[in-house]
Amino acid sequence: MNTLRLARKTARRLFTECRIGDRVDEQRARRAVVDLIESRRRNTLRVLSEFRRLVRLDRDRHLAVVEGARPIPADLRAQIVADLTQRYGRGLHWSFGYDPRLIGGLRVKVGSDIFDGTVRGRLTALEDRVSGAPRRIER
Repeated sequence: MNTLRLARKTARRLFTECRIGDRVDEQRARRAVVDLIESRRRNTLRVLSEFRRLVRLDRDRHLAVVEGARPIPADLRAQIVADLTQRYGRGLHWSFGYDPRLIGGLRVKVGSDIFDGTVRGRLTALEDRVSGAPRRIER
């Protein structure tokens, strides 16, 4: 087996061992990294790099970022939390912010899912349809 495949397989095994339910346990992950570094095995950096990627993807999958053109009122926040909890389940971490450049509406990002209901997003989509260019996704 080549070294990259072996590193990925080892990282996936470590990642699986660090999970409790559907979440990565931070203490287990830290301990796994320390143990791997102390073991001085070959390809440690490749394994750590792949393990870091898996942990980042897992973290992003459990993070909901909600942005509006103005600060989001508490009652709307509660409704958004309820709706996204129903769709994605419990255990999401929340980040609410505002960006006046959005003009109006909301943009919600959970993992790789993006729901863009902003005026700016609609104007960009309209511009892309008129020009024939593929849609850009701004982060």
